[in-house]
Amino acid sequence: MLGAIIGDVVGSRFEFSGKKNKNFELFSDYSRFTDDTVMTCAVAKALLDCKGDYEELSERAVRCMQALGQKYEGRGYGGMFLNWLYATIPSPYRSYGNGSAMRVSPVAYAAKSPDEVKLLSRKVTEISHNHPEGIKGAEAVAMATYLALNGKTKDEIREEIVRDYYTIKDNYDVMPFDFLVDATCQGTVPPSLYAFFISDSFEDAIRTAVAFGGDADTMAAITGSVAGAYYGIPADLEKKTETYLDPYLCGILKIFKKAFM
Repeated sequence: MLGAIIGDVVGSRFEFSGKKNKNFELFSDYSRFTDDTVMTCAVAKALLDCKGDYEELSERAVRCMQALGQKYEGRGYGGMFLNWLYATIPSPYRSYGNGSAMRVSPVAYAAKSPDEVKLLSRKVTEISHNHPEGIKGAEAVAMATYLALNGKTKDEIREEIVRDYYTIKDNYDVMPFDFLVDATCQGTVPPSLYAFFISDSFEDAIRTAVAFGGDADTMAAITGSVAGAYYGIPADLEKKTETYLDPYLCGILKIFKKAFM
C-alpha cells in the first residue's frame, strides 16, 4: 500500500506530461499526494474498521471514501467520482476508470487467500466502478500485489495476470505517447504491471512507470503497489514520502502497517 502512495507522490508532477527518460528527481517542491493516496488510505481505513469481519466492507468503504474525499478536496478527483463523493446516496456509475485500480492495494494485505483477494477487491470496487473492466482492473492489481507478497516470482505473477486478466505487451516503452493518454483500467493497468515486470528495484519500477508519460501518478501508484510488495520499500523513500502527508494520513498508514504488514 505504501508503494502506491510513493508512486502517487513521485508521479504527481508528471501527469500526462509526455514521455521522459528515467533520470529525474523523484521528489520536488511540486510533488504532492493526490486522490490516489486519499482513496488508498480510505480503503485501508475501511479494512481496519471492519476488524476482520468484512461483511460490511462495502458500506464502510463508501463512508471512508466520502469522509476522506471531502476532507481532502482539490486532489484531482474525476468529475463523476467527485459527484459520487458528495452524493447523499452514492450509487455506482458503470465506471472503468483506473481509480478502481490505484486504490485497491490494501486488500492484498488483508486477504488470506486468492479467493478473498477477489472478494475484498470487488467489495471496495463495485461501490463506484461497477463496469466489468473497472472490476477486472482492480482485481488484477490486487491479485498481482497479493502474489508478490506471497513470494511468487515475476514470471509466475505475469503468467497468472495473462491467464486471468490481460495480455501484457513487451513494447509499452516504445509506443507513441498517445497510446498512454488514457485513464481507463484496460489502458493503464497492463503497462503499469509491465513497468514492474521489467524493473530491477522498487525505485526503478516507479521511474519506469513515470517515464512512460501517461497518467503518471496513477500508473506509478499501480506499479508501486506491486513493486512495494515484491521488493519492499526503501526506508529513505518511506521517510521522504511521509513528509508530503499530514498526520492523519500518516496515522492511517501506521495503524494499517501494524495490523497487516
